[in-house]
Amino acid sequence: MKRILVPTDFSEHARYASKVAAQIARENNAEIYLLNLLDLPSHMNDAVSNGVNIPEVMLYLAKTRERLAERLEDPIFDGLTVQADARLERAFDGIVKYSTEINADLIVMGSHGTSGFQEMFIGSNTEKVVRSSDIPVIIIKSEMEEFKIDKFVFASDFSDKIKKPFNKLVEFANIFDAKLDLVMINTPNSFKTNDVAEKIMQNFVSASGVPLKNYSLHIYNDANIEKGIINYANRTNADLIGIATHGRTGLAHFFNGSVSEDIVNHSVKPVITFKI
Repeated sequence: MKRILVPTDFSEHARYASKVAAQIARENNAEIYLLNLLDLPSHMNDAVSNGVNIPEVMLYLAKTRERLAERLEDPIFDGLTVQADARLERAFDGIVKYSTEINADLIVMGSHGTSGFQEMFIGSNTEKVVRSSDIPVIIIKSEMEEFKIDKFVFASDFSDKIKKPFNKLVEFANIFDAKLDLVMINTPNSFKTNDVAEKIMQNFVSASGVPLKNYSLHIYNDANIEKGIINYANRTNADLIGIATHGRTGLAHFFNGSVSEDIVNHSVKPVITFKI
């Protein structure tokens, strides 16, 4: 892990994400890239795209770059290599595009947790980034003095599609020497006996070919998948929740509907997503 992208709107939640990114960067000798995106009204965007110099836009951009320069002086970045950029693009498009340009290994984003997303993360921007990003995305909900991952919960159906994100997940867990709780959520609409569920999980781990240092298998019953993941993580005092996403086509069948968005919105714990 060499490059970490941190989108910022200068809010306190964006700074929470920056603090976590800084801790991860120190663990991996990685660089941090701060990115602010000015999402202009469509008519102004069109003008800028056509080379029209709009004084108001240029003023906003200049002020944003000044604020980014100030943010670089934040003590949380002491001793780290940090670069900053401001662009005139929509939040979702700009984040994904920029992460590709710099060949980022991880995106760390702040959110308002159970109260929903605010400012640059209003609406479905975070969900779109989570679904579309080819690299892992961490969503941070609150200030964390120390981003320490002792217990890492990964909930899945453990189908063959999960093998690719599972490899990335294990790599991330190993960075923090975290214990992995591999969890299958049993619901009334998708019930499996313990014997069947355990066999699926054991076969998955064996077939993955990934050496696991410290892990355990768990089956948790709940009314639906979202509640099951959040309740299990809370009950076991997990430090991080991991889920797999299915790109622009939506989530894998295990995460039908808006489960990923619901977990990111409703979990008070940090969430990391890995694309299938």
